[in-house]
Amino acid sequence: MSIEIKGVHQAFHGKVVLDNLNLTIEPNKIYGLLGRNGAGKSTLLNIISDRVPARSGAVTMDGQSVHENNAALGNLYLMSEVNLYPPRNKVDQLFKKTANFYGGFDTAYAHRLAGEFGLDLNARFGKLSTGYRSIFKLIIALCVPVDYVFLDEPVLGLDANHRDLFYQELLSAYGERPRTFVISTHLIEEVANLIEHVFVLDDHRIIINGDVSDVLAKAYAISGPQADVDRYTAGLNIIGADHLAGIAVTYVYGTLDNSRPIPDTVQVANQDLQKLFINLTNTTKEVSTNVN
Repeated sequence: MSIEIKGVHQAFHGKVVLDNLNLTIEPNKIYGLLGRNGAGKSTLLNIISDRVPARSGAVTMDGQSVHENNAALGNLYLMSEVNLYPPRNKVDQLFKKTANFYGGFDTAYAHRLAGEFGLDLNARFGKLSTGYRSIFKLIIALCVPVDYVFLDEPVLGLDANHRDLFYQELLSAYGERPRTFVISTHLIEEVANLIEHVFVLDDHRIIINGDVSDVLAKAYAISGPQADVDRYTAGLNIIGADHLAGIAVTYVYGTLDNSRPIPDTVQVANQDLQKLFINLTNTTKEVSTNVN
């Protein structure tokens, strides 16, 4: 039962936000949805969850449109910065309401998580700090009985200890009951070891769509004296460059020329996901997105 996004286009006040997006979200995977501010990540997640209608295109689950489809929408949960909960309701009341709405909500797990995070079950939602509102919504996301969980900037306001605890609990919940998580975040370094598949949004379109291991296998940092690096990288898909203490570093995304010998003065290493993202979204060059 996959989610298919086909030809989705969105614009607000004449400004294109998403431009003919096509992608597939498969069962039982952890995805990263990465993009700079204003790239359209939240808009995409709102369209998938039918909170915002697309100008054109379709979102389907198991071949059926999710639009006004209660069965499909009941099988996904979007956690976002928007606070949809009554401010005067207490945390435990909201757990009970969620259990009544979804059925199968893991209340015992929610109570255990509240204890681990230090969330007061008797606190009113409207009185919670930004961080504890995020914690409350994260607990909901981990406890609802759905197959697709979308997390839009999930650790907003959380300190380092609480962020680490959340990542541990997400992996534990995923191991206990595999399902799909899509994490949209700016904290790329923190989630790099969690996600299996990455989507990168830039210039209103998906520029990277692939398993993280495949993507990083084609992301290179080539360093050495400027002239030697330039000769070795000539004709390759250069996406960025740095100069560090007299050493040139050229960043390449794509296949290297195996017939081209590597000079003794040049070193070839792989970029990490955060550095690759920075280079991809800073460049105006065309980037190959074929990760097969």
